[in-house]
Amino acid sequence: MKHRDGKNVLKEDGVAKSGDPVSSAVAEPEAGGERHEPHEPPREHLPSKLFEKSKQVHNKRIDGRFRRFKWAMMLVTLAIYYVTPWIRWDRGPYAPDQAVLIDLANRRFYMFGIEIWPHEFYFIAGLLIMAGLGLFLVTSAVGRAWCGYACPQTVWTDLFQHVDRLVDGDRNARIRLDAAPWGPKKAAKRGFKWSLYLAISFVTGGAWILYFADAPTLFGNFFGGEAPPVAYITVAILTFTTFALGGFMREQVCIYMCPWPRIQTAMLDEKSLVVTYKDWRGEPRGSVKKAQKDPEHFGDCIDCNLCVAVCPTGIDIREGPQIGCITCALCIDACDKVMADIGRPRGLIDYATLDDCEREARGEEPRPIWKTLLRPRTIAYFLIWGSIGLALLFALGVRSHTELTASPDRNPPFMLMSDGSVRNSYTLRLRNMESRPRDMEIAVEGLPGALMWSDTIRRDDAAASQTVTVAADQIETVRAYVMVPEGTPAQDFVFRVTSLDEQRETDTAETRFSAPGDE
Repeated sequence: MKHRDGKNVLKEDGVAKSGDPVSSAVAEPEAGGERHEPHEPPREHLPSKLFEKSKQVHNKRIDGRFRRFKWAMMLVTLAIYYVTPWIRWDRGPYAPDQAVLIDLANRRFYMFGIEIWPHEFYFIAGLLIMAGLGLFLVTSAVGRAWCGYACPQTVWTDLFQHVDRLVDGDRNARIRLDAAPWGPKKAAKRGFKWSLYLAISFVTGGAWILYFADAPTLFGNFFGGEAPPVAYITVAILTFTTFALGGFMREQVCIYMCPWPRIQTAMLDEKSLVVTYKDWRGEPRGSVKKAQKDPEHFGDCIDCNLCVAVCPTGIDIREGPQIGCITCALCIDACDKVMADIGRPRGLIDYATLDDCEREARGEEPRPIWKTLLRPRTIAYFLIWGSIGLALLFALGVRSHTELTASPDRNPPFMLMSDGSVRNSYTLRLRNMESRPRDMEIAVEGLPGALMWSDTIRRDDAAASQTVTVAADQIETVRAYVMVPEGTPAQDFVFRVTSLDEQRETDTAETRFSAPGDE
């Protein structure tokens, strides 16, 4: 069959369907065909746009246990972020006294009593793996609780929403203000509110750079115009992104920009705790008056829409699980408040698994919360997560603060001396990972009759071992010369370094002594 404009149209069960690809049908909404999937109802018309226009979300203030927990998480996480760079930690006179410092110039990472060197990046990799597994663990146990309480986008969005309430009022006042025409009052409120947004964003960007240098020094240099250009550029970028993402884009970031909701959706199953509307109990909906007249016909939901009004992403949890739900549980607080006001049991919207909802619908008792959490998947995630953490702690506890590497010269591999003895040259690198200078003894082992000296030690003072002072938190490069008597064959041997302090840490570096006839 042909459409009036010549396009192919298929007719099946009385429904016209375009024979063109879906993308073509959507791109040309004037076509008369209705392209749809077999499980979908026939469309009356094709969409003219590929996306839905964003709607302004004005969430209502609510009080309850989850809202109070959200308050606590916001205060704790913001305090950690803003205050941590200012915490001092005494590491002695040779190391920085900032508790948490990413020292890019000297390639060090300090976290309280821990110091990570570049060659120990596996500690950072382990922490990142633990963070990922921690997200898997939390998601498996309680759904998107990370998104609802601790995600930076959530925390700063929550902070900016409180600024909205402070300046513009609660939900209804903000809706009226948005709908009102521009005038002096609206312009003043918008200017004041956006100034607060900008101040918060600037402080947020400014706090970030303090993790990369001594906070008090950089703070003074920044406002004195003496900070490096990269500091000003970084603050400008972070100020803009915080202002835009937290002030205006908000739920759009969670729904459209962030990939984590898509990943989390694949990790949830019918045994995961999620915020759930118990439709078997709430439907059909009806007002309190209607329910009083016909209590057998109506469910517990009075269709007050308070659960929608308090949602920071503006979704209706009664429509079932959806990607816009960040599991903040504010709808639970709202619904519990309404149920208490009308004298009905709480839990119409609650943290529950789909399995438990089915049990409740059949009149059975739900499982205890600890049984819900202690299931094979969460236990496996926890054991893997804990094992990695213990392995990192063990590696951190047994690591040596003294290290040695040895590199022999390749050209020439050896030199014949006038008395027939043979000399080899080596570049030794001694690493002192303590925040204080240390004397270290370098000894030659496994090479009979060997004598050693360096560029700073005269040949007349050559001996089987030498002492070198290594500065605090530094790598000392030593140009070492090793000489053996005439006739000594080529062979492998080791350099051994020993710290001459109470720790007596040692490390060895195996290398080779070259001699005539060595192949």
